[in-house]
Amino acid sequence: MSQIVTRFAPSPTGYLHIGGARTALFSWAYAKSKGGKMLLRIEDTDRERSTEAAVVALINGLKWLGLDWDGEPVSQFGRAGRHAEVARDLVKAGHAYYCYSSPAELDQMREEARAAGKPPRYNGYWRDRDPSEAPAGVSPVIRIKAPPTGDIVVNDHVQGKVVFKSENLDDFIILRSDGTPTYMHAVVVDDHDMGVTHIIRGDDHLTNAARQIVIYNAMGWAVPEMAHIPLIHGPDGAKLSKRHGALGVEAYRQMGYLPEAVRNYLARLGWSHGDDEIFSTDQMVEWFSLEGLNKGAARFDFVKLENINGHYIREAAPAYLYGVMLATAAEIGRQDDVDGLSGNKDTVLSALPELQPRAKTVLELIDLAQFIYASRPLSIDAAASALLTSDARSVLHEMAETLRGLNEWSVPAIDGAMRALAEAKGLKLGKLAQPLRAALTGRTVSPGIFEVMVLIGREESMARLQDQISAA
Repeated sequence: MSQIVTRFAPSPTGYLHIGGARTALFSWAYAKSKGGKMLLRIEDTDRERSTEAAVVALINGLKWLGLDWDGEPVSQFGRAGRHAEVARDLVKAGHAYYCYSSPAELDQMREEARAAGKPPRYNGYWRDRDPSEAPAGVSPVIRIKAPPTGDIVVNDHVQGKVVFKSENLDDFIILRSDGTPTYMHAVVVDDHDMGVTHIIRGDDHLTNAARQIVIYNAMGWAVPEMAHIPLIHGPDGAKLSKRHGALGVEAYRQMGYLPEAVRNYLARLGWSHGDDEIFSTDQMVEWFSLEGLNKGAARFDFVKLENINGHYIREAAPAYLYGVMLATAAEIGRQDDVDGLSGNKDTVLSALPELQPRAKTVLELIDLAQFIYASRPLSIDAAASALLTSDARSVLHEMAETLRGLNEWSVPAIDGAMRALAEAKGLKLGKLAQPLRAALTGRTVSPGIFEVMVLIGREESMARLQDQISAA
């Protein structure tokens, strides 16, 4: 069998949205699983909507996801000459023709079709006319000759055998009057010339497949194998929108998701391998098959994404997470966190094993680490403030007196002193630890509070404690 070649072919009209990212992932995984290649084609023929910034965003999104491609990205617009050449070849072969119908004439055709209860479309007026009848001074379009009868069959890896009646297809345009190709035509020429053997894309392209097969057949080219995957829906079953999570992948990066978690989650969003939920990218590549693609629409679930992200945060090396925290804080403009993280690298790295089990996103991880470099007096959140009652501050005063007498500033020494004080006062240790945590971190959630005290040191711990005692 010849080498498997897939492609990802986004239009550069904005960010790499989550649905496109999933298509790229499936195309990439299938090529990798078969020892093949995935190519990247930028479908930039719509010059008004295509921007260089969007191209950069697409490429950066793919790189962040860890999806590489073979060779240089191909610009569809740069191949316009080749598209026009093929269209003219089809005319010469009798499979396409020049159409001189004006916009007004086309409107009249549609109105007449509607009046007759037929689909409003081109009626084939120029299909078999002699070129000598062409009106002077009119730049024609080129239309493909769609077969008037019979079936066009799409044998799809996901949808199964899908049959389209030829009589329902019109002679659609493949080359505009200005010599530029239509999307339908350019895609076929590019996929053929690039040697694409397998096309994986959304099922909103299924009807396009029938039209594209008409062009393949007219040129005598082999039709690539196809897999049309259902679009992603929101939790409510409606088509995925921004309120559901139809955002660019850079938004997920800024929200604190790790690329390996997004890869894992997207893989399960329309593909499955038994009941496996968590798996490495290598496992996905090993297991991936077109037969594993689901025919039913997948539903986007932020809770599940967060849970998977939390798993990868727990499993990650602290040094890796530290770098992601720093980059994320910088990207979203949190300069105080950038300064605090970079100025306390060793302390943050020491704290991360304690913080990781408590966070589901990198943003939560940054928030949890703020106690390390927070400026005095600390900003106390509402939940922590509720713990700092007048009675609690009185106990904080006793804790401070006890801590000042410690010869050694270590977790065992602090733990022993606090346990002794709690016992002497007839309290559970938690009754001391809760206001102590609120005073030293400004929050009700943190690593073990005695570990926190060792991390920030004796001087800072006592100063923060005194701030809250004095605030009484």
